[in-house]
Formats: sequence, structure tokens, C-alpha cells
Amino acid sequence: MCGIVGLLLKNPSWDHRLGELLVPMLVGMTDRGPDSAGLAVFATTPTTATKLSLFQLHGPVDWAAFMRVLARDLPGEHGLHESGRHAVLSTRADVAAVRQHIAGLPGVVILSQGHQIDLYKDIGTPGAIAERYGFGRLAGSHAVGHTRMATESAVTPAHAHPFTAGEDFCLVHNGSLSNPNLVRRKLEPLGIHFETDNDTEAACRFLEWRMREGDSIEKAIDQGFTELDGFFTFLIGTQDGLSLVRDPFACKPAIVAETDSYVAVASEFRSLAHLPGVASAKLFEPQPRTIYSWKRA
Repeated sequence: MCGIVGLLLKNPSWDHRLGELLVPMLVGMTDRGPDSAGLAVFATTPTTATKLSLFQLHGPVDWAAFMRVLARDLPGEHGLHESGRHAVLSTRADVAAVRQHIAGLPGVVILSQGHQIDLYKDIGTPGAIAERYGFGRLAGSHAVGHTRMATESAVTPAHAHPFTAGEDFCLVHNGSLSNPNLVRRKLEPLGIHFETDNDTEAACRFLEWRMREGDSIEKAIDQGFTELDGFFTFLIGTQDGLSLVRDPFACKPAIVAETDSYVAVASEFRSLAHLPGVASAKLFEPQPRTIYSWKRA
């Protein structure tokens, strides 16, 4: 059992409130996922530099030393915004070279890459993680969050959701896939690298691969009905919006609230109850095997 939440702000004047509105949604799912939590936030405007969300897995945190080594080995324009074990690196250097450099450093892992996405995830309760990284102060156009109760793999920051692949793409999942190893065996010969044994990573990498091959998000998800076996509610974040889908049996819960100002998604209504105007919102339970997508106008 896990909890998913998502919020897309239709009204740009609300962008500075994204974190403020989202934290109670995430904390409201604590009973569904007390082991770890994560949040992917999409900036309103893409940066011209590439952003890499980083996490220091172990050892003392010394981002200043990290930047000195990076500047020495890969001269160029780099910037870093740090928050404890988490940091966002902005770079105009060759991204493949930067990723290779980071792969050679002990304890630092890349959580996401793109021009709009910043990704945070860690072990602990959702409330503790939200406070640790200042989620309430985050701004942006939309965000995807998750609280995890582990059932099939370890409780680590790497196994926490959201999972990412490619650029400005993330996925959170409530449910369980029965064939993630089959999906891995399909994708690995294509050069797609896996970082965990988590079943959700298989779904994330499959859908992002289909989109790189030219599918729309809707067509990629439709392909997922054939290739991904199991129970799921997926919430996907891309640079321009959110997509939601439940498996053909709709075993895992979800509810949507939509107003003129926002679209909000959660596993249970209690995570939506605090939102302004929710009493007059259009509320509905997503139908099985139906793809819902929302974009900022």
C-alpha cells in the first residue's frame, strides 16, 4: 500500500503556493506510506541549463568539495543549490560528461535530469522529509508526490518514488507489477540501464522509452496495458502536465478534484480536503483503463 498525490495549477498566480498546498496532501498519505517519500516539482519556465537533482547517499555532506572537483575536472558554467543531502546542479557543460564524472564519485547519485524537474526523495515519514527539504517553500506549475509502504524491495532513497527516466519525466505508483523482470529483459538489450530492483522503475523506463520512440504519453500508456502486468495506479509528470491511469480492474484507489484553479489527484480524499474551493470542485473517481491527462493552458 502506497499513497500518491499530484497537483497542477491552472492559475499561474498560484505558482508560489505549490509547495504550501502540496505538503498537506503528502502528509495526508502518511498512513499509506510511512517508510519513505518523494516529490518531483516542475518549474514554470524551463532553464536553458540542464538541471541534475543529486543525493548524497552516505558519508559527510560536502557539496563545496564536490563543486571544486567538478570545476577542476570539467571546466564550465556550473551552479549548485544545496539542501542537506540533496542538491540541484545546473550545468552548461556536456551532460553525458557530467553524468560520467558523478558516477565516479563515492556516494553521490543522480535522481533526475531535465530543464524543469527538481526531484527530492528520502527515507522517513512524509512530514519529516517535507520539513527536511523545505517542501512548503517550493514553487512551480505542477508536482507529483508519493509515500511508500515497501512490499517488494528495500527501503532506501533509491527505491523511493518518484522514479525518473530521460528528461523531465517521472512516475509514481500505487500497486504491484508481476512481470518487471520481463520488462527489464526487453529493455536492457536496447541499452536502457536499471538502477534498482523496484518494479516501478520497470514501468517508468518502459513508458519513457516508448515516448522517446515517438509515442505520445497516451499511446505509451496504452502500450503499457499490453506489456505491464499487475495492479497499478500510475501518476506521471512531464514537462507540460500530469497523466493518470488505473489498471483494467481499478484495484488501487484514486480521486480527482478539479476547479478553475487546479487539478489535484490523491489516493484518498483526505489529502484533498484542505484545498481552497474543494467543496465546489468537480470530484470523480478515475475509471479503469482510462487515460486522463491535464496540461497547463
